[in-house]
Amino acid sequence: YKNVIYFRVLGLCNNFAYVIMLSAAHDILDEEQKTSNGTQGSNKDTTYLSCNQIGTGAILLADILPTLVIKTAGPLYIQKIGYKIKVSLTVLFALASFFIVGFAQDVWLSILGVICASISGGLGEITFLSLSSFFDRNVVSTWSSGTGGAGVFGSLAYAGFTSAGLKPRTTVLIMVVVPVLMAISYFIVLVHPPELRHQEKGEESEHILKDHSKFNFYEFAVVLLCSKVKNKQELKTMQRPLLKYMIPLTTVYFAEYFINQGLHELLYFNNIWIEKKEQYRWYQVDYQIGVFLSRSSVNLLQIKKLWILPLLQLVNMAVLLSQVFYRYIPNVWIIFAIVLFEGLLGGAAYVNTFYRMSIEIPAEHREFSLGAASLGDTIGIAVAGAVAIPSHNHMCSLKIKMNS
Repeated sequence: YKNVIYFRVLGLCNNFAYVIMLSAAHDILDEEQKTSNGTQGSNKDTTYLSCNQIGTGAILLADILPTLVIKTAGPLYIQKIGYKIKVSLTVLFALASFFIVGFAQDVWLSILGVICASISGGLGEITFLSLSSFFDRNVVSTWSSGTGGAGVFGSLAYAGFTSAGLKPRTTVLIMVVVPVLMAISYFIVLVHPPELRHQEKGEESEHILKDHSKFNFYEFAVVLLCSKVKNKQELKTMQRPLLKYMIPLTTVYFAEYFINQGLHELLYFNNIWIEKKEQYRWYQVDYQIGVFLSRSSVNLLQIKKLWILPLLQLVNMAVLLSQVFYRYIPNVWIIFAIVLFEGLLGGAAYVNTFYRMSIEIPAEHREFSLGAASLGDTIGIAVAGAVAIPSHNHMCSLKIKMNS
């Protein structure tokens, strides 16, 4: 029970820096533009849609591309490194991200801090998902619940502190306590099973897939993964099942992160009870509440037909994209409801994908497959960030008229 509980804590800590950087994205870019231009970062004219010169998709790319590189190249080296080293690096990069962003005065330094958060999150996810194969199956659901909790706690803490009057950078510096909690949870509290202790010492264990060097990524048509393998016949038996899980996950994450970092900052309302900046922050909180609720629900509700989730998420994206242009939704509360549903779908896709894998993938392939499939969400997020930047620039150039 202690391990099941503390996998939730590890999930929360692992995704925390990532969430904070996305919640702070609008403020970071706006503040940098004030510093460089000596003026407000965004246009004060309420007649037309006003934007930061640089969209929050830029922060998303910095927050996800290093993760993509780590997850793609991971099988080349990740299983040759002990878990103690991998967890230590995860903690150190998370600490660096908060300190750099907290003290940075130039946009390139802020981006460097976001990159450190991305390295920490990517390395941590592939490490802890693989690590879960040494523990009780229920740690997969508690890990997922913890990552969802990171979204709620991180976005709510950031929105709460800044709304209370703290500066964004001061708020970021407060968050350094979270990586410290991760280190305590893994190195002091978590009970390591005998198989894991053997692996840390470099000893052979029946649990561990024999000859890991044979099981690097092969060529996956959709996710563009490739490397050389010796035992291709055995790997082919793993390829199709993985694609069945990865394609829906990638699609869901593309749609939701295009919404979050391409559309949220453009979905604001003028002259309502919260200001434009605060609307972005609370959209993030609302989304993360949905993610948390659905990531914690797998023991109550399991979704076997994973393809339903990307279809619904694409509908959400189409509705909110059309709202940017036509402004036909009259009330911010309706936007909040749609964003909450978006989060519910995203969290459901994540937890049900990995839960189905923990049941359906053979035990001897499970450690590799859980780590490999985690690449699916990362690819979707990276593509969303790449699409969000030109989309933001185009929409902001159209002089879209706001409702009075």
